[in-house]
Amino acid sequence: MTAMPETVMAVRDLDFAYRTGGRWLKVLDSVSIEIREGEVLGLVGESGCGKSTLAYTLLGYLRSNARVSRGEVLYRGDNVLAMNRTQLDRLRGHRISLVPQNPTTALSPHLRVGRQIAEVLLQHRAVATEDAANDAIVNLFGLVGLPDPERLIRRYPHQLSGGQQQRVCIAMALACDPDLLILDEPTTGLDVTTQSQIISLLADLRQRLGMAMLYVTHDLGVLAQIADRVGVMYAGHMVEVAPVGVLFDAPRHPYTQGLIASVPTVEVEKPVVHALKGLLRRDELPAGCPFQPRCGFAEPSCADDRQTLESIDGGHQVACQRWRAIAPELPTGEDEPHATSVTSGAPLFRFDAVSLSYGGGTMWKRFLESDPIVVVRDVSFDLQPGETLALVGESGSGKSTIARAAAGLLSPIAGGIAFKGEPLPPRVEQRSRAQRREVQFIFQNPDASLNPRARVDQMLARPLAMFFGLARDEIRDRTKQALHDVRLDASYARRFPDELSGGERQRVAIARALVADPQLLLCDEILSALDVSVQANIITLLRRLQAETNVAMLFISHDLAVVRNLAHKVAVLYHGQIMETGDVDELFAPPFHPYTHALLLAVPSIRHRKRKAAPRTEILGAPNNTGCAFAGRCPWQVGAICEEQDPPWRDSGRSNRIRCHHTVDDLQRLAILGIDGPPVSDALHPPNTPKEVT
Repeated sequence: MTAMPETVMAVRDLDFAYRTGGRWLKVLDSVSIEIREGEVLGLVGESGCGKSTLAYTLLGYLRSNARVSRGEVLYRGDNVLAMNRTQLDRLRGHRISLVPQNPTTALSPHLRVGRQIAEVLLQHRAVATEDAANDAIVNLFGLVGLPDPERLIRRYPHQLSGGQQQRVCIAMALACDPDLLILDEPTTGLDVTTQSQIISLLADLRQRLGMAMLYVTHDLGVLAQIADRVGVMYAGHMVEVAPVGVLFDAPRHPYTQGLIASVPTVEVEKPVVHALKGLLRRDELPAGCPFQPRCGFAEPSCADDRQTLESIDGGHQVACQRWRAIAPELPTGEDEPHATSVTSGAPLFRFDAVSLSYGGGTMWKRFLESDPIVVVRDVSFDLQPGETLALVGESGSGKSTIARAAAGLLSPIAGGIAFKGEPLPPRVEQRSRAQRREVQFIFQNPDASLNPRARVDQMLARPLAMFFGLARDEIRDRTKQALHDVRLDASYARRFPDELSGGERQRVAIARALVADPQLLLCDEILSALDVSVQANIITLLRRLQAETNVAMLFISHDLAVVRNLAHKVAVLYHGQIMETGDVDELFAPPFHPYTHALLLAVPSIRHRKRKAAPRTEILGAPNNTGCAFAGRCPWQVGAICEEQDPPWRDSGRSNRIRCHHTVDDLQRLAILGIDGPPVSDALHPPNTPKEVT
C-alpha cells in the first residue's frame, strides 16, 4: 500500500476578523484545510469570501486591524501564527512562497528583474555570491520558459509582457525550492493563450519538483486543469471539499452547483449561464448556514442550525444538512435571457479602413529617432443598434487601442469613424455633449478609473447632473436604481472605492456608464477581474439592458466563453489586423482561422480537464507590413507565401470571412483533425454531430 503523502500545511478551526467601522467583522469562520506534499489544492469562491485572506494567513501576514481569535496555521507541525518576525522572514520566500495576482505591482519598477531575484537568493543564503546568483537566475528563467534568459535578466519589468512578468514572479517564488507555493489569482489578468501556457508550466513544475500548491482563483475552468482537490468557500465558511473530478461531476452543496452553472462555456451550441440569485451581504448572515438567504433548497432550520463539513465518500465533504435530498445536478439556467436578435439596417457605428498608431509627434521622433509604429492596420467593421460586436485576441492585438479610438482618445492616422450615419470627430473634446453621452467607455481597471476620494453616489451623480440636469431627489433615486441594476444594495452609495472588493468596484464602473443612458457602450475587458457568479450576473444585466434600451456594445475580451454567451458578431484580432469575422455561432464551428483555433484550444474547460496546452502565439515585435501577421507563429503555415503576400479574404459559405492563404476546405480539414491540439470540433459540438472531411 502506498503511504499517504506528508502534510505540508494544515489550518485548524481558524477564526479571523478585521476591525472596520468600529466593530470586528469575521471573515474566516472555523476554516480547516490541509495540503499534502505534491498536491495542488484549489480554493474557489466569490469575491469577498475570504480566499485571499486565508492564503496570506498561511504566510503569517496579519494587518494591524486584524486578529485571529481561534485556530492554528501549522507548517510541518509548527504554528506560523506563533512565530516572531525573524522566524517568519526565514519562512517566507524560502519554505513558503507567494505568486501574487498582479505582477506589475509586485515587481519593483526601478530594479532590473534579475536583481530582484538575486536579492531573494542572497537574503535566504541559497547562493553565496553574485555570480552564483546570476547562474541560478538564468537556470530559473529557463525553468519557467522565458526566452534568452541572459538578456532578460537585465530588463526592467515594464520591458516585459504581462505573461513574461508573471513568469518572472513564478521564477522568484521558486528561487529557494520551497515546499509550498501559494498562487493568488496568478492568471486573472492574462489572455487565454498566456494563461494556458502558465497553467501548463505550473503543472510541469509540480510534476518535476514535487512541490505542493495552494491555487486561489475564481476561475473554475483553470482549477479543472491543474487542481487535485478543490475547497469551495462562501462568506468565510468552507462549504464543500472534494477531488476535482468529483466536485465538477457531482457537486452536492447548492452554492457549488450555482457556481459551476455560472461558468460560461464555448462547448454547447446554445450557451446559457445561470446567475446565482441575490447578493453576499456579510452584515445579514444568519446564525446557521451563511448561504441560506440565497439557497433554493433551504428549509426553516437552515437559518438557525450551524452547518459543518460532513464526509460523503472518497474525500468528499459538504457543509449542508440537506445534501442527501439534493441531486448532484446543475441548474438549467432556462430563466436567463439569451442574446437579443438584431435587425439589419443602417449601422449605428462604423469603422472604415481605420489605422492607428502611438507617437508620431516631434518629441517621439526626437527621442526614438523612428517613425511611429502602426498598431492597428486597415480595420473595418460596423455595429447595428442593439447589437454586440466582440473584439477578441491576445494582449497586444490592438483591441483596447480600437476602443480608445472609438471613445475619441486616439485619432486615426487613416480611415474614418461614423456614428448614426455622420462622421464622428476623432477627439472627444471635438464631440458634442450628446455624442459624449451616447458613447460611454467602461475601463478594464476600476482601480484607476474610479476617483479614490469620491463616494460611490458622488461618482454616479456626476453624469446625471452633467447630461440631464436632474434635481437632487431624482439623482438619489436614479443612483439607487443604478446600484440595484448592477446587483449592489443601497448601502454601497456612501462607500469609497477602497472599501469595495475588485468585483464591486467594476460593478460601480459599469453603473456609472449606464446612468448616462448611452446608445453605444465600449466595454474594455470589463469582466476579466470578476468572479464567475458576478460575471454571470453582469452578462444577464447586459442582455436585459440591451433588450430594454436597444444599446449597442463593442465588447472587448480575451474570454471566448463570455463572448459566445453575449455577442452577436465577433472579430478576431492579431497584431492589429482582423483574421476572422462573422456571426458568433458560426465562428465557433469549423472552419477556423489558425489563430482562432489556437484561442479555442486555450479556453480552460470544466468538461475537458487536463487538456493539452495551446501552441504559443505571443505577439512579438512590430506588425508585419506584408504577408500574414500570424506568419512565423502559425502551426498551419503554408510556406514562404504566408510571409511574403497578404492573405486573401475567404468566405466560409455562411456569414463568416477568414483571412488566410489556406482554402476553406483545408481549414475545415485541419480543424477537424485537430492539428497541434485536440479536435476543437469535438469539444464544441455533440459527438453525434456529422462532420465531413474534404
